[in-house]
Amino acid sequence: MCTYHDDQSQQNLPCLHCQPHTYIRMVQHMIERCIILRMTRDECVKALDHHASILPLVTLTVWRGLQRENKDFFETYGNFVSPRPFLSGYVRRSPRFARRIQ
Repeated sequence: MCTYHDDQSQQNLPCLHCQPHTYIRMVQHMIERCIILRMTRDECVKALDHHASILPLVTLTVWRGLQRENKDFFETYGNFVSPRPFLSGYVRRSPRFARRIQ
């Protein structure tokens, strides 16, 4: 039995210390579920910490590993889920509508 288990309810899940590969795969699967739900990285970290007791450092480490392996996907995904004001880019790119100084 692993000495790191402090909660009986967590014994059905893989242990980071006993089964690190299985544990990391489990975290990766949970991150993929967060992505399906269109969660940001920070929302995913908070959700896994709250609902699955996954340490934020572990989630961030696995997230960064996924980013390294899938750069194009995460660039697109980051643009897709990041909150942006609706008109800020449009106004900056459209100087022809600005008043002319006489």
